[in-house]
Amino acid sequence: MTAAAPLTRRDLVTYAVGSIGTGIYSTVPGLLLLYFMTDTLGVAAGVAGLVVTLPKAWDVFFNPLVGAASDRDAVRTGRRTRLLIAGTVALPPAFALMFLAPATGGGAVLWVVLTFVLATSAFALFQVPYVALPAEMSDRPEVRTRIMVWRIVCLTLGILVAGGLAPAVVSLGGDGRAGYGIMGVTVGAVLAVALLVPALGSRRVPARPGSEPLGLAAAFRTARGNRAFFALLAAFVLQAAAVAIMLAAAPYVATYRLGSRGLTSVLFVCLVAPSAFAVPVWGRAAARWGRLRCLGVATGVFALAAAALWPAAGTGAAHVAVTLALCGVLGICYAALQVLPLSLLPDTVHADAERTGRLQSGAFTGLWTAGETAGLAAGPGLFSIALALAGFVSSTHDHPVAQTAGARAGVLIGFSVVPAVLMLASLPALRAYGRRRVPLPISPPPADPDQEPEPETEHAR
Repeated sequence: MTAAAPLTRRDLVTYAVGSIGTGIYSTVPGLLLLYFMTDTLGVAAGVAGLVVTLPKAWDVFFNPLVGAASDRDAVRTGRRTRLLIAGTVALPPAFALMFLAPATGGGAVLWVVLTFVLATSAFALFQVPYVALPAEMSDRPEVRTRIMVWRIVCLTLGILVAGGLAPAVVSLGGDGRAGYGIMGVTVGAVLAVALLVPALGSRRVPARPGSEPLGLAAAFRTARGNRAFFALLAAFVLQAAAVAIMLAAAPYVATYRLGSRGLTSVLFVCLVAPSAFAVPVWGRAAARWGRLRCLGVATGVFALAAAALWPAAGTGAAHVAVTLALCGVLGICYAALQVLPLSLLPDTVHADAERTGRLQSGAFTGLWTAGETAGLAAGPGLFSIALALAGFVSSTHDHPVAQTAGARAGVLIGFSVVPAVLMLASLPALRAYGRRRVPLPISPPPADPDQEPEPETEHAR
């Protein structure tokens, strides 16, 4: 995988496989950790919300540091491999430990906080340089869109495997703490394999951070002038928070609204599986009508479908069928919310390089992943607040508690109304990005037309 040579399918697969791992890690804690604490470890909803939010808040500070370190290492070694390997080694055991809590109540709170901080820090070591690689794999926007399509297909596969497999492993393991422990070890092993492939493959990608690395403070000062980047980041953070809320709410909706905890995997698969097929479709649509326009349409439809879940979700075959169908619509839109912002991100990095003379891939992706982490952390936190305000009562696996009508209504508000509002709130930021972006020159067609898709139109840029 070099920046100069045309990218082969092997290059694309080698890079994209890592997104199976990032998808798994981003999904399982968001889907199960809050529910694990409130319904297995007996932690109060408000406290559990802080537990799953504060460790990720650490990443908002830590990720930019990793980005600056990644740029410095790229200058010294010409590659971003060392941090990728460090994250690959550290993340799987830290992930498994999160679900191996030896106690309930207060002891569980301390255990999950410490292990979650370790896991999020390890994930940052991998994620930040990993997201920086596409800007260094190609200078051409249409090629980076192709890279993102492959990446998001694998990301969707990882999310789908995580959402469908992890709850099933918990059930097969006997539910309770034992089932979650088995799931943590199993998923940790899958993570190790998925992350190792791109970590080793990154040795073939030459890094181009500039003549010398920028320190963190200097990177922030330089990035401050890139208004298009921050507008795109603001939209992405709001959308990430909306999706994270729905992931955190899924097991609660299955249990307390649809009437069966066993529907968690079905609900999740309906929410994510359509995106696996929709990613290439969004890629072709973006090439024809423009990435930003398609992203705005997907955002609006997502908000409408999420709001429609309010009257739809309930017990009974008809309510379950409509809920699952709406989740399918959300899954189609979710594909665009993943692939299109990430295909626009390298454009802002290269436009900034035209302005400053420095290609700060690590610094910008450090800020980007910090924002993404903040959004993913805010989602479960906001949902836990909704649960606490609605009077949700926590329990252990052996002593379940019947929830009040108000608590069940709070579950549905968090699953439908709040994500819809956040999606609508992201639209002004997308419009601001459209006003502030700097168009990049269209690259000439590649020598081998079979290797690359058609160049993007003016709208696509």
